[in-house]
Amino acid sequence: MPGDPVCPLCGRPIPEGAKSSRHHLTPKLKGGARMQTVLLHQICHSAIHANFSETELAAHFSDIESLRAAPRLQAFLTWVRTKPPAFHARTFGKLGKGRR
Repeated sequence: MPGDPVCPLCGRPIPEGAKSSRHHLTPKLKGGARMQTVLLHQICHSAIHANFSETELAAHFSDIESLRAAPRLQAFLTWVRTKPPAFHARTFGKLGKGRR
């Protein structure tokens, strides 16, 4: 719908009732608890954390532009952009425990 917020990662609207969450551009564990957040679809947020450790996010991906350009997210972004705005599916993590 017009007026719905837009996910800055995938560019799709986030309709009311769609699963969404706030992403800390600088991870909370790396000093970003009180820093900027962005509203993302939950599936987009989950994809970020499935592909990058907290250390990688803090060092290399602390803005939307770098996340959008990240090679590890390209296949996901190409795929999710074809889905309806409220689409959600479980995201399977690629990172093992302890890599954050």
